[in-house]
Amino acid sequence: MPYTAEIGRANPMCFLFLIDQSGSMARPFGPDSARSKAQGMTDVVNRLLHTLVFRCAKGDHILDRYYIGVIGYGDQVGLGYLGDLAGSVLQPVSQVAAKPLRIECRTKKMDDGAGGLVEQSVAFPVWFDPLADGQTPMCQAFQAAHQVIGEFIEQHPNCFPPIVINITDGEATDGNPEPFAMSLRNLASTDGNVLLFNVHVSESGARPALFSSVEHGLPDAFGQMLFRMSSLLPPAMLQQARMAEFTVSEGARGFGFNADVVSVISFLDIGTRVDTRAG
Repeated sequence: MPYTAEIGRANPMCFLFLIDQSGSMARPFGPDSARSKAQGMTDVVNRLLHTLVFRCAKGDHILDRYYIGVIGYGDQVGLGYLGDLAGSVLQPVSQVAAKPLRIECRTKKMDDGAGGLVEQSVAFPVWFDPLADGQTPMCQAFQAAHQVIGEFIEQHPNCFPPIVINITDGEATDGNPEPFAMSLRNLASTDGNVLLFNVHVSESGARPALFSSVEHGLPDAFGQMLFRMSSLLPPAMLQQARMAEFTVSEGARGFGFNADVVSVISFLDIGTRVDTRAG
């Protein structure tokens, strides 16, 4: 059965995030939001990177079970991180943990133990900042991802299949991305094909659609195309979605349309939960 490979230092897997950084990402993240979509998604992905680091922690050590990369696409296609991590798109999780751009102090509401909430200062690692400029060269981003993921699979042929998560708010401006997405999904390790998930973020207040199993109920051709571009959820992720009380059926895909901040966080958490049984 595919998507069952043990993940560990001897057989790591990778996560690659494709982040739309086009000019339209400067618009509000929802009708009542003071934050832009670029700011909202930057916070979400930085928080998720921290979560992935935490999942690989063992005592004071970070075990290199994951390699994590980021490709931004807008005014240009930016490969990898900035700062001390510049130079390679995929980085071992221990290096990601050790070299954020900076650590910010933020406030978080916590339970005060007496039925109320209290604000508490927390450290918030930041690996990349919001950008919103230019067009949406999604095809170029998928081509870059194909090269990065292909090289990773050559080095780790028996890995749990890499997971690529594309986060966008609009249509590609450099052609039809569907064949490039298909080419990326056709890459495979001995454990299965690459998993490509797509998240559409919106400035509207319409109800989100997560983990759809059919495309005909989606409101427009762009949403239907993103659905077709997305991989089927493996059985373990289907189970995780059901445990999180999402209504999902067989044939559900790793796809979110018109997603708000809460929906994006839930989607990415489920889409990145994979077993790490090996050391």
